[in-house]
Amino acid sequence: MLLSHLLDILQDWQAAFPQRRSCRRAIAQALGTLTAFGRRTLSRAIWAQGHQLDDWSAEYRLHARSQWRPADLFFPILQRALSWRRGRYVAVAIDDTRLRKTGRKIPTAAYGRDPMSPKFHVNLMLGLRFLQLSLLLPLYRYGKVSPRALPIRFEEAPPVKKPSRKATDEQWAEYRLATKQHNLSIRSVESIRGVRADLDRTGCRKTLLMVGDNSFCNRTLFSAVWDRIEIVARTRRDLRLCRAAAPASGRIYDPVKFTPEQVLQDTRIPWKKIRIFYAGQWRKVPCKEVPDVLWQSGAKQRLLRLLVVGPIPYYLPSQKRKHQRDPAFLLTTDRHGTIRELLQPYFDRWQIEVNHREEKDTLGVGQAQLRSRCSVARQPAFAVAAYSALMLAGLTALGAERNHQYQPLPKWRRNAKRPSCLDLVTLLRKEMVTNQARLEPLGIRMDWKSLGLAAAA
Repeated sequence: MLLSHLLDILQDWQAAFPQRRSCRRAIAQALGTLTAFGRRTLSRAIWAQGHQLDDWSAEYRLHARSQWRPADLFFPILQRALSWRRGRYVAVAIDDTRLRKTGRKIPTAAYGRDPMSPKFHVNLMLGLRFLQLSLLLPLYRYGKVSPRALPIRFEEAPPVKKPSRKATDEQWAEYRLATKQHNLSIRSVESIRGVRADLDRTGCRKTLLMVGDNSFCNRTLFSAVWDRIEIVARTRRDLRLCRAAAPASGRIYDPVKFTPEQVLQDTRIPWKKIRIFYAGQWRKVPCKEVPDVLWQSGAKQRLLRLLVVGPIPYYLPSQKRKHQRDPAFLLTTDRHGTIRELLQPYFDRWQIEVNHREEKDTLGVGQAQLRSRCSVARQPAFAVAAYSALMLAGLTALGAERNHQYQPLPKWRRNAKRPSCLDLVTLLRKEMVTNQARLEPLGIRMDWKSLGLAAAA
């Protein structure tokens, strides 16, 4: 039963909270956040628990005053989910995301580039910037389903506030120094090392393989000193790379430079066919490999490895013409793993985008109306941890594939092989309404009528 497995996972939160009553309130609020209808404000989560006539201040103080760290909520999920990983790597996707806000008095809310703006016109949006790390689970090894990504970190990464136009030269100097010490890349390094420490706590000695897009292919990540951590990131096609110079030349870098685009066009470098699970089935993906390359301005003297993924053909519905996806250029610090071990996590990385969509659209992460400095950073992470626990509970209780225990699919969605977040939320609501005895220790009084009324709150 989904509810039983979810409660087992949430009970592990006891180590994160200083008091038992705080953990009890957090578990109840997590269930209310997952099952409420409409916008996922804190008031609707309270109403979904049946506490709309009770004092609500303790629910808000849970995020504003209670002493707990968001990273501690994700540790039990990481510990349990490692059993779904195989091979010598623990693959984790990394990406940043923005939660849209409208209140200008919200701490750390800042204007940034709207990722949904068109390429020919950059728009700005007011919001909160968070850094997310998700554990990639290769579910295609257990059935013909797509992989799943479980969030194991969701940390606020606000930009440094820019001084006013009337600021002094000293204030501008402090701002420039702060941007170098407190930026997204520095925060990424700290989060990655935090995940490595959590893996060591679980007793896992496997290498941590971090997979990111081109914003994480930078000097900070590729020049950092890592312990059992490797980086795979998409890079630009015009990046200037080179080989090591001959020993007798007295140089470090070979003066002859080349780019990934030139490697793609070079017919002397043979293509290799790598078997990758992609778009619902196993496919042969063309790839080129260039070992022992140097990125002089980024990784200095660290030897890297360049992988070039060739254009992949595909067909659109009702069209006979064959289309091709753009080639991909990957730079990695791992020089010893096989190409397949590095390419497969890169193709699985897209699941973190699914996480962003489900967190914002299905569960409304970021819609809670809070102003406290601690609440602004911790409540979204709390909701993401509840979402991650629900995803893991669905895997352990019902398996990787969609079965008869879920609600029947509509006619226009008959081919879904993997349950969605909405499928799990619907099943959780049904089990919570029909199993009131399991919810009595948490003080939850839930029925379909109260859930419907909460949507109008």
